[in-house]
Amino acid sequence: MDTSSPGTTGAAPPRARVDSVGIVSGDLAATAAFYRALGGDVPDPDESGHLAWDAGGTTLMADTEAVMRSFSTDTWSGPGAGRLTLAARCASPADVDALHEALVPLGRGSHVAPFDASWGMRYATVLDPDGNRVDLYADLPQQEG
Repeated sequence: MDTSSPGTTGAAPPRARVDSVGIVSGDLAATAAFYRALGGDVPDPDESGHLAWDAGGTTLMADTEAVMRSFSTDTWSGPGAGRLTLAARCASPADVDALHEALVPLGRGSHVAPFDASWGMRYATVLDPDGNRVDLYADLPQQEG
């Protein structure tokens, strides 16, 4: 059975490595402040409407809705706009709680209050200024017994 696409020789397509995550931002300054508080070395917004910074080996990018509409007329808000969850590893369970408390007023609030998850992590979810979910997590200490 030939699984190649029409017009191809059946060779495997080139491979790419996902190394960036893009966020569509309604307020670039608020997005920058939120991700700075999360620990990112986020540059100040400028007139380009685009930000990019290293997030521990992955590039995080934020673009205004106007920038996104400049090359794609799709809607960038509301139902069907896409789903995204970022996750940030914290050094300790206490850091999950502290970072959750610090980020809540900088974004759209808390989505999930800190809790000890059954899979062995302290976990919480905050919402960035555009409503994207940002999970905060840390390994719980190993239980004896």
